[in-house]
Amino acid sequence: MNYTPRQIVEELDKYIIGQAKAKRAVAIALRNRYRRSRLPKELREEITPKNIIMRGPTGVGKTEIARRLARLVKAPFIKIEATKYTEVGYVGRDVESMIRDLVEVSVRMVKDEQAHEVEQKVAPIVEKKLVDAITDTRRASDIETNKDTVLEDLRAGKLENENIEISVLDTPKPMIAVGGPEISLGSMFDGLMPQKRKKRKMTVARAREVLTSEECDKIIDKDNVNAEAIRRAEEEGIIFIDEIDKIIGGAGGSNNQDVSREGVQRDILPIVEGSTVSTKYGNVKTDFILFIASGAFHVSNIEDMIPELQGRFPIRVELENLTKDDFKRILSETKNAVTLQYASILKVDNIDLKFTEDALDEIAEMAAAENETSENIGARRLHTIMEALLEDISFNASGDHPMLEVKVDRAYVQNAFKETKKKFDLKKFVL
Repeated sequence: MNYTPRQIVEELDKYIIGQAKAKRAVAIALRNRYRRSRLPKELREEITPKNIIMRGPTGVGKTEIARRLARLVKAPFIKIEATKYTEVGYVGRDVESMIRDLVEVSVRMVKDEQAHEVEQKVAPIVEKKLVDAITDTRRASDIETNKDTVLEDLRAGKLENENIEISVLDTPKPMIAVGGPEISLGSMFDGLMPQKRKKRKMTVARAREVLTSEECDKIIDKDNVNAEAIRRAEEEGIIFIDEIDKIIGGAGGSNNQDVSREGVQRDILPIVEGSTVSTKYGNVKTDFILFIASGAFHVSNIEDMIPELQGRFPIRVELENLTKDDFKRILSETKNAVTLQYASILKVDNIDLKFTEDALDEIAEMAAAENETSENIGARRLHTIMEALLEDISFNASGDHPMLEVKVDRAYVQNAFKETKKKFDLKKFVL
């Protein structure tokens, strides 16, 4: 990870508008991990990550910052809701399951990387199996076929959608114990009983994926995968704990619900503080995992958390409400802009959607006004407005016509939201 904090912020700016303080905080935290990795082992063990807690209304970019950050450095990342965990004895998931989920993500990442490296090596084996499967399927249907012709057509990509029957491994589905580790009865007897196989019908394209995965699994050393996955989870893992304010009681509260919430905090504490969690891939130390917590904190404050847990989140960041200008920039400047998404989707049905500057101004103004007069849901408001704005076009587009250019301007937006505008005008007279 050779990104400097400034470069990390520049990358985040491509997807998230504003929130400079939060971006700087996570960029520094991420760079400090790289700096720590370059230190001698003795000193490295003494330096723990500085966890971050973000406070701000919903829809302003808290989750997106953490998700983009993990994707940027290809680190194992999971997002969890604090409310799904409860103290032992109540219905809910054990807090240790967040570490198991992180390790699962890490194992999948490492496995995919190693599979990509050996794909070329297994390609001839997969090709031979596909040719045999296509030939057998055709002969079973009394269709004259020749292996050389099949091989030529396969390499030319002419058979991708043809249905064939192949033999695949019958992998047992895992059984999940509530409040404990995942248990797979099938995997308990690995090596003692021969692996079962079953016949499945699928397209050639899908069969290639399945057979490639099987052949890669034969070559890849599982022990190496598991060891590397655990190392990455421990040293590079990021856990985003959302809705942490929902497990905090109100200031001075002492009812049963507040006691229950405090119990959840105390359960999360050892995980954040540093402990060893047993997983099916081995023991995982949580000391160096980066935890990023977030919440709206409408009812409670960060100071209402139990002191021990507060101390494990030394970096606190306030995220700001989105303004009209922010909404316009979200619509026009981000790489995954909502306008670009809708234009791309409708182009499939021969609609060339164009948004004018004044249309973006109007949409941004509406989003800001709607968030002020009703519940503030941040940038998610734009999806609500865009769905209503383009409902008629989306419904009537069929793709049966030549490419049509549809221009969305201020007049179009105002016409689509005549009734909504009236509602805004009336609200200022209501006491």
